[in-house]
Amino acid sequence: MRIFNNVRELKAAVGEHLGYTEWRRITQERVNLFADATDDHQWIHVDVDKAKEGPFGGTIAHGYLSLSLLPSFMTELVRVDGLAMGINYGLNKVRFPAPVPVGALIRAGAELVDVKGTPSGYLSNMRLTIEAEGQKRPVCIAETLSLYVPVPDESS
Repeated sequence: MRIFNNVRELKAAVGEHLGYTEWRRITQERVNLFADATDDHQWIHVDVDKAKEGPFGGTIAHGYLSLSLLPSFMTELVRVDGLAMGINYGLNKVRFPAPVPVGALIRAGAELVDVKGTPSGYLSNMRLTIEAEGQKRPVCIAETLSLYVPVPDESS
């Protein structure tokens, strides 16, 4: 985990790669629970037998399942101290270049793209690239936006 003492230190790291998370396995149980939570029960995700005959040779995780892991990945990658609060501000440029086969190990790497001051605090743009072990193409690339509100004496 990369720890920044304040927003100034974070800003100084723009352009840097911030490291990788630990690997985590995507199980059929997790995919099924995600399908239940989102009402997306498409057969390529939940029908193990039919998916064996499908285009991926087995079930695959939902792209949005990969995306939903971003907050967990972020807390494993980066901590910014000296904040009154940090807020998930949204996303830019989300792509799913390759599928995640059920059973795959995935991890995320992060690059700090930008940090700029706003009237509400500091808006960071961090590009997370999620990869599956042994696959050439990433499974998800997303720019995640976070609004960091420093405590009053840490704002400069």
